[in-house]
Amino acid sequence: MDLEAVRAAFDLRMRRDAPPDGPGSVVERVGEVVRQTGPDAGSWNGVVWSDLDEATADAAIAGEVRHFTALNREFEWKLYAHDRPADLADRLVAAGFTPEPPETLMVAEVQGLSTGVRLPAGVELHRVTDAAGVALMARAHEAAFGEDGSRIHHQVLTRLTDDPDSLVAVVAMAGDEPVSAARMEFHPGAGFASLWGGGTAPAWRGRGIYRALVAYRAGIAAARGIPLPQVDASDDSRPILRRLGFAALTTTTPFVYG
Repeated sequence: MDLEAVRAAFDLRMRRDAPPDGPGSVVERVGEVVRQTGPDAGSWNGVVWSDLDEATADAAIAGEVRHFTALNREFEWKLYAHDRPADLADRLVAAGFTPEPPETLMVAEVQGLSTGVRLPAGVELHRVTDAAGVALMARAHEAAFGEDGSRIHHQVLTRLTDDPDSLVAVVAMAGDEPVSAARMEFHPGAGFASLWGGGTAPAWRGRGIYRALVAYRAGIAAARGIPLPQVDASDDSRPILRRLGFAALTTTTPFVYG
């Protein structure tokens, strides 16, 4: 895999020409910035791409702050390590943004990924197709990350209701208890599929559930003819993904405002 070419394709198709990530969201280019404005505060709002320099960066940052604060929205500037100018992170902090932990953008060629789903005893995967399944996903998210799952609940339920073909969602169940959940979002014509989630409840970690969720989604991507599954990987998931065949393209850091 030509990593430089794949990164350039990602920047073009998934950032500069980004599709909306859900019904009602609007992606627009303002100068050298591409942003998404969701239909409500529960949607994702933020900057996905920019091509700035020392002379234009501060004004562009101020413009995005004005746009989203006028809507009373928390938003993030999704900064990639190769974005310009080199001090853009410092400029964002000076403008009032707070960086969250960086993640590694990882991509694999789907033909090289295992699609065999192997689960520990007592765990089954269930495809999420309705509100009850989404509620289980939110519970799994809360168990895995110790944080409120209402935003995930809102985002997934909205997409399942308004555009069900745009994603696949799955929850891992240990009896009646959701212990992990994940989804894959599709971007027609982009060549990439985005893998999200996969965090697992502490008592069930280290048993292969995350690996099984990746394999399950890889099989669906392959069946749909999508060549490049993509993940924003945490420090915990990065070594697992590398062993499965994913390669790092760059790092990405969410800078949150509001």
